[in-house]
Amino acid sequence: MHKAGFVNIIGNPNVGKSTLMNAFVGEKLSIITSKAQTTRHRILGIVNGEDFQMILSDTPGIIKPAYQLQESMMDFVKSAFDDADVLIYMVEIGEKELKDEAFFNKITNSKIPVLLLLNKIDKSNQEQLEEQVQSWAAKVPNAEIYAISALEGFQVQEVFNRIVELLPESPPFYPKDQLTDKPERFFVNETIREKILLHYKKEIPYAVEIDTEEFFEEENIIRMRSVIMVERETQKGIIIGHKGAALKRVGMEARKDLEKFFGKQVHLELYVKVNKNWRNDQKQLKRFGYN
Repeated sequence: MHKAGFVNIIGNPNVGKSTLMNAFVGEKLSIITSKAQTTRHRILGIVNGEDFQMILSDTPGIIKPAYQLQESMMDFVKSAFDDADVLIYMVEIGEKELKDEAFFNKITNSKIPVLLLLNKIDKSNQEQLEEQVQSWAAKVPNAEIYAISALEGFQVQEVFNRIVELLPESPPFYPKDQLTDKPERFFVNETIREKILLHYKKEIPYAVEIDTEEFFEEENIIRMRSVIMVERETQKGIIIGHKGAALKRVGMEARKDLEKFFGKQVHLELYVKVNKNWRNDQKQLKRFGYN
């Protein structure tokens, strides 16, 4: 017997969804920072065993959209309800509710198995943990609750084993050696964007999109050329920094991570370009994969 199914992870921003998926997959597929809206796409991570294939789906944190890009991000979350065989609803210690009532109703009325993961328990005490478990059990009575720490790996294997038990009988959906549904350029873009999220403040990271225009793989090196899109000239200046120092730091840190990811030497060229109002431009959003 072979099992296979889609396991979709949803929750508010910064609750640890990407950390959990990376822990399950054993590779850094989703970028992780302390800023909200780090994840913009729906990213699949595929875990293969001899008799199972678990297709994990990391989704953007649930927010009330303020512009077209965020509308597209929430469409990715909506799609996660459509094809899930197991739904993971992730919350963190101290959290009270999902920010969108319609999504919350979908969870509590779900006909498929729901695992509610109470994350970051390393930041709580026993009394607070017990109170939180009781509170969530009352709010989401259809869910199995697990108290975990995705970062520390506490109870992660137990959750993984339970998911495997819940997967439906099915042949694999993807080749058994496939790790994700995203192309290589996507991970180049995301690695660069992660460095921008880490090093720039205010609106800068949210006004940025990356486009890898060239990706040539040779025997011993991969040559890449990526463009950092911003919305205004002032943002371009901030990204580049004094004498290009800020941009150089982004390029250097991204290159190191990409060499680790691809297991090969990387040559990365970075450029900055103004692309006005791309976050509200349907044509641009489609080009960047937000459709």
